[in-house]
Amino acid sequence: MAKSKPSNRSKGSRRDKERSVLNGTQVPRSKARKSQVALNPTALLTQATAFLQTGQPDAALPVAQRALALLQPASSSPTPLSLPALNLLGEIYLEIGDPASAANTFLQAASLDPDGLVHENEGGGAEKFLWLAQLCEEGGEESIRWFEKGTEVLERDLADLEAQVATGAHEEERPVLLEEKKRKLAAALCGMVEVWMTDLSLSPAAESACTALITRALAVSPTASTLQTQASLLLSQCDLAEARSVLSRSLSLWQDLPPEDPDIPDFPTRISLSRLLMEASMEDQAMSVLEGLVAEEDGSVEAWYLGGWCASLMAGLGRPSEENEAGDSENAMDEIISAKEIMTDDEMPRISEERNTLLITSREWLRNSLRLYEIQEYEDDRLRGHAVEVVEQLDRILGEAGDDEGAAEEEEWEEDSDNDEGDGRDGDVEVEGSGHHGDLEMNGT
Repeated sequence: MAKSKPSNRSKGSRRDKERSVLNGTQVPRSKARKSQVALNPTALLTQATAFLQTGQPDAALPVAQRALALLQPASSSPTPLSLPALNLLGEIYLEIGDPASAANTFLQAASLDPDGLVHENEGGGAEKFLWLAQLCEEGGEESIRWFEKGTEVLERDLADLEAQVATGAHEEERPVLLEEKKRKLAAALCGMVEVWMTDLSLSPAAESACTALITRALAVSPTASTLQTQASLLLSQCDLAEARSVLSRSLSLWQDLPPEDPDIPDFPTRISLSRLLMEASMEDQAMSVLEGLVAEEDGSVEAWYLGGWCASLMAGLGRPSEENEAGDSENAMDEIISAKEIMTDDEMPRISEERNTLLITSREWLRNSLRLYEIQEYEDDRLRGHAVEVVEQLDRILGEAGDDEGAAEEEEWEEDSDNDEGDGRDGDVEVEGSGHHGDLEMNGT
């Protein structure tokens, strides 16, 4: 279940020996290297994997396809020998945004190893089933069936590893592999919970299935991500107090860790966490998570959007309706305006400053989100509609003076973009505020 954020790129390794086998003559080094790689599927797969891991899926694709052609010639029937190439190709297709081809490739792999009995080192294992659970068009029960296949393989692998650990075999290596398998199994079980909560939510068996699955996941690996899924289930059951308690436990597992610690949940998981925290009316904690996200990746449309929405909630604005991701916050804004009108002169500065700070922050974050939305040609009409609506309503309260500031910020962005091109940087966007509030007070609600 791959997640990626490419970093530094590295070049492939070189072979030491490049002599021709014909007449013992020396051939040009570059030609020898290319011919050896071109005829060696293992070397091709290594090269394609290196491309994929360094954020070059377009370069990885033809290399992996050549490897598959060698392992699975058109003139012969497919065999499990082609599993490594098929699995790698499936992940490459996902990275280049072709889920249909990815699904077809994983289906081929599943047909060659229907019970997951081939060893992982030979391209077997649970991974293809877990991908198909997420990619199958039918969803619902079909997704559950693929997930069940994957969890069966993982549980079998876990039993083998636990037996090896118990006997002391490969003492240093096996406990790490065991923990990885546990996390993967818990993630698969949580994936099944999500399917029951969405595609199969109307089924009479949904609630009991979710409870059983999350209980298994917590017993296997009570990670921050597993606890998030439990909190999501509790919120769907309207158990707000217990959901808040579980979310607090989830946060406590990683919020004080250094930024590079591997136990910190990945970016998408923390985005989901911020939504859950907002749903549980834990806006202070949500804002803290979101500030960390934009500091880590200031080009995330969703992180800036959620931060703007969260700040508006902290200022007392309304929550979203079912029709739009925003909803009717107009009444709440009218209440703010009315409250200002009836405050005494002594009360006005304190309350006004507190809320205005939050409202200004909300508008700044939402404007950043909308600018990134246009730059990246992002596709989420509901998100954009909500952000535009809230910014317009914030302008009613704060006035239109912010427009000049916004225009100045846009000019700064254009200048920064020109500078980035000159510096040779790829796609970095300078965002006003840099994801932090600086001296802004965020404690008032």
